[in-house]
Amino acid sequence: MKLSVAYQGGARYDILSDRHRVVTDQPVEDGGADAGMSPVELFVGSVASCVGYFVGNFCARHDISRDGLKVEAEWTMAEQPHRVGQIHLSIRLPHRITPELKERLLKVAHGCTVHQSVVVPVRVAIELNPHT
Repeated sequence: MKLSVAYQGGARYDILSDRHRVVTDQPVEDGGADAGMSPVELFVGSVASCVGYFVGNFCARHDISRDGLKVEAEWTMAEQPHRVGQIHLSIRLPHRITPELKERLLKVAHGCTVHQSVVVPVRVAIELNPHT
């Protein structure tokens, strides 16, 4: 699996995959043009959207309507090193479910791929000009 990130000027970088483009930028107060989400917003959004996808699939399997399903995310930053320190997700499901289904739904939410990629440390290798 591959994607690339291309500089577009200012503080904007576009993430390119085979079929999609996602614009990232910084807020104006941080030197950007605010043309897209910041990478941190995109990171938190990736966790939240993955949880939403897993919860939505759970709902579909259990004949629970996904209408009105929403995942809200809040986060705080931490230092040394500078990073997202905590993410709090609130799953909003406007339909009542049994306590047993609630427990199972939360277990499924915790199992989402992006969440697990944060919980179990991912190895990141960074190199400069690898093919020159």
